[in-house]
This record gives sequence, structure tokens and C-alpha cells, in this order.
Amino acid sequence: MPDIDLSRTAVPDASRHLRGYLAEPTSPGPWPGVVLIHEAFGLDDNMRRHADRLAEMGYATLAVDLYSDGGARRCLVATCRAFLSGKGRTFSDIDAARQWLVDRKITTGKVGVIGFCLGGGFALLVAGRGGYDAASVNYGLIPKDLDDVVAASCPVVASYGTKDRTVRNGAAQLETALTAAGVPHEISEYDGAGHAFLNDAQGGPRVLQPVLRVAGIGPDPEAAPQAWRRIGAFFAEHLR
Repeated sequence: MPDIDLSRTAVPDASRHLRGYLAEPTSPGPWPGVVLIHEAFGLDDNMRRHADRLAEMGYATLAVDLYSDGGARRCLVATCRAFLSGKGRTFSDIDAARQWLVDRKITTGKVGVIGFCLGGGFALLVAGRGGYDAASVNYGLIPKDLDDVVAASCPVVASYGTKDRTVRNGAAQLETALTAAGVPHEISEYDGAGHAFLNDAQGGPRVLQPVLRVAGIGPDPEAAPQAWRRIGAFFAEHLR
């Protein structure tokens, strides 16, 4: 499906040229909605295929392009700063995607959020700010003040890999915080899996891909199907 224009959504401070990729189920709507937040490399083919997969599960999935106003080179630093500070235009862009789904009335009123890598960290941050019924955090970066972040969170399903050098002890930290907050959750750590293991192809700029493979960052055909089954079951429980 083609990219769509999100710039007219009435959310203050959102990107001027905000775009997204919409994947809709083939069954008659309305459907539960899902906002997809991409990894650090942006809204690439891996992320679009993730959106398509969720549409096949029965969710109207809108993958928001956080680099709409300038591309990854210009926007990545600002996006990382927003993650560290917990505020900024990135949050307005994510909210605009959720609002777009609600305004178009293609959803049932139930909306989830899913994120990968940096996007997984943002999914965790917005899960406690209202408007979402479930969150899927995939090798998501752990924000500071984690206990405060998850205090009012919606239910969370999270997936990490034991060989992920990018997010060390992410699963354990998140398990502890969500348990203390009394938030319904399901956390799994996959033995032998590294960062970005849910992708079905190597991501990132071509020149960096050999380095990423050596670092263990990329697809894991054994862990990925298991994680997707858990995500599907969790979303079915909380979004349908």
C-alpha cells in the first residue's frame, strides 16, 4: 500500500510533512488499530513487512515515519534526544498516527502500539501516556526512570534476545518494573537471538550490513516466529 499523508492531523507540533504507511486487513472493518514505530534505520521494507504481517492478523496498522521532515540523517539525533528527554516532536508524530486511525473510524476504538529497537523504547514510553490498550516492545531501549514510565502503562508484551549487546538486561529490568507496577505483561528472552531478530532481512545501509551481521544484529528465523505468535496472542487478548 502507498504512503499516506498524516500532516493534516490536528496534533500540535507534529512534523509538517508527516507521512506513514497504512496496512489494512482484507476482512471487513472496522478493525483494532496498531501504531507501528520503526527502528533507528527508519521506515524501511522490514518495517513495512511488519505492518503487513499485523494487517494479516486483523489489525489496521499505521507505521509512522519519524524521519518525515528531513530523513534519517537529519532527524535521528533529534529523535534520540526526544527519547532521552521524554518530550519533543517525536511524541507528537506518534500521537498523530494514533489520532489518524481514530479519526478515520477504521478502528473499533481499541488501539495498540508496537515498536522495534529505538521504536520499542518509544512504544514503552507512550504505553503509559493513555490512548493505548496494549503495547509490544521488541528489543526496546530502556528509558530512564523506568518505574515512573510504566506506572500507568497499558498491558505490555516484550521480546529480547540473550545475545543482544545493544540492550543488556532489558528483559530483566522491564520484568521487575512492570511487576512492581502491577501491569499485565509477558516478557520473553530468546536464547541465541541478537538485536533486530524479528526482521526477515538484514536492515540498515548496505555499507553497514556486513558489520551488523558480525555484531549479531539481524534476523533469527527460529526466534522470530515464536515472538510473533506471542505478540499475536497478546494483541488478540487485549485488542479484540
